[in-house]
Amino acid sequence: MKIACLEHLLPGDRLQDKWEFALRAGYDAIELRGRGGYGFRQRLPELRRAVRDGVVLPMVSVDMRHFLGAFDRELRRDALDQVKSQLSVMADIGGRGVVTPASRGMFSLQLPPFRPPRSAEGDREVLVEGLTELGRHAEKEGVRLFLEPLNRYEDHMVNRLDRAAELVRWVGAAGLCMGGLGVAVDTFHLNIEEDDPAAALRAAGRLVGHVLVADSNGFQPGAGHLEWPSVLGALSGVGYDGFLTVKCRLRGDEVAAVASVPAFLRSR
Repeated sequence: MKIACLEHLLPGDRLQDKWEFALRAGYDAIELRGRGGYGFRQRLPELRRAVRDGVVLPMVSVDMRHFLGAFDRELRRDALDQVKSQLSVMADIGGRGVVTPASRGMFSLQLPPFRPPRSAEGDREVLVEGLTELGRHAEKEGVRLFLEPLNRYEDHMVNRLDRAAELVRWVGAAGLCMGGLGVAVDTFHLNIEEDDPAAALRAAGRLVGHVLVADSNGFQPGAGHLEWPSVLGALSGVGYDGFLTVKCRLRGDEVAAVASVPAFLRSR
């Protein structure tokens, strides 16, 4: 079992310092955060130095104010261009790819006014167009783009694994992009949206290319009631061999909490 941790959860100022702590705690990699304003591209010299020093950096999670599913055309264009830049940076440092949701905090059908300014058909058209462009760029760079479903309060377009898998499969089947796309799973959102998390993972199968882990309450694994043996068993059953990246809030002493996760997951 390979376990990674998002960089901001690890103590230390430099990636090399964070890596020393990560290794002592039992982590195998550090996952990066891709800020907006092309901030991730500006970190390229730092990232290259870290890789030369032995830091394992397989993935980046997009952390911007707008995403590929934005309502505004100019914001969508900016999001696509920035994610393409992040895909290129990951290719440069030998990483695996980029994780992004369709949107975050843009609209929820659970909150007023309850009716989005774009139809479901319009949502699909925008997502297919964006995923096609990003998937083609990822293929060209030799990395992958992973679409992450979020819960119903954070996004109205892609909440469940079957929705993300359907979009990825459709783009691939249409010949628009063959190998540049996959699905990312976040166990916090999985717990909220899926009737049977393990069954949802089995249905998505080999499309699951990256996994982010938090417990049922959003805190570190072990702080909630998620059925970890069931979830991890399902991932093993579909042949998932990627990283489990810790992406959560921390309860209790933060350093002790983040240090506790690898042993907890490996004991399940």
